[in-house]
Amino acid sequence: MGRAGERRTVLRIEVGDESGAGGTGGGTDTPAAARRVRRMDTVAGEEPLEIRVGPAGPAGPARRRPLAVTMRTPGHDIDLAIGFLLTEGVIRSADDVLTAQLCAGTDRPNTYNVVDVTLAGHVPPPDTDPARNFYTTSSCGVCGKASIDAIRTRSLFDLAADRTTVTAEVLVGLPDRLRAAQQGFDRTGGLHAAGLFTADGQLRAVREDVGRHNAVDKVIGWAAREELLPLRGHLLLVSGRASFELTQKAWMAGIPMLAAISAPSSLAVALAEEAGMALVGFLRGSTMNVYAGADRVG
Repeated sequence: MGRAGERRTVLRIEVGDESGAGGTGGGTDTPAAARRVRRMDTVAGEEPLEIRVGPAGPAGPARRRPLAVTMRTPGHDIDLAIGFLLTEGVIRSADDVLTAQLCAGTDRPNTYNVVDVTLAGHVPPPDTDPARNFYTTSSCGVCGKASIDAIRTRSLFDLAADRTTVTAEVLVGLPDRLRAAQQGFDRTGGLHAAGLFTADGQLRAVREDVGRHNAVDKVIGWAAREELLPLRGHLLLVSGRASFELTQKAWMAGIPMLAAISAPSSLAVALAEEAGMALVGFLRGSTMNVYAGADRVG
């Protein structure tokens, strides 16, 4: 299955009970011996991806500098880089990027863990001061920010102008549709998913990654390259919790509704209220909690 997953030999241990088996006549329960079997298993891939950014022109390659390193599951790396740059406010659309290519880097053997991005001439290069560079683990979307001010990124899109509503009946059917599309999770059990849906429940794109923020960036990067931004009339469903950074990324892409299988954080709720975004949590079975934008849930 490639670098998105790796086959490993594991020791499988199963512990069970056999009531009364092997007893002495006094009704004593005798625990069964643990069953130990070696078998093959697939673990989710996780590798660093370095995003380098620089201007166009003859000196561009020499002036490209590392901007971010994120721990991710290999696959859809160009979409990840474009989505990251957009949700961090470095670019506004895919038109702000002249080229984005996967490069070999310095690893031996080559792992292609570098994306080289050339910005269009009208785009100012980002600050690549090492003190402000991004390093994100697979569980944190804002780990590398040097200050509180750097965490807050302002969206270009006014969600109030998008009056998208989604019925509760559509919402309760989305987790099963997302789960059915999670091929990586079926193999590994260790990947988050982000799914982009239309207001009537049609799945437009799904991406998986060990980092929930990476899965969202991959979806948004795909949408940017398809020239779909702002994503009016769409909603984003994530397989885990709804955090501040995921809410911010959805706003940066102009998405009017974010739904999560698990809980939201207090900052996610506050940001959704500020943005005019609907925020739905605990979307499981036939129930959900609407934390912000209740008027968008029909």
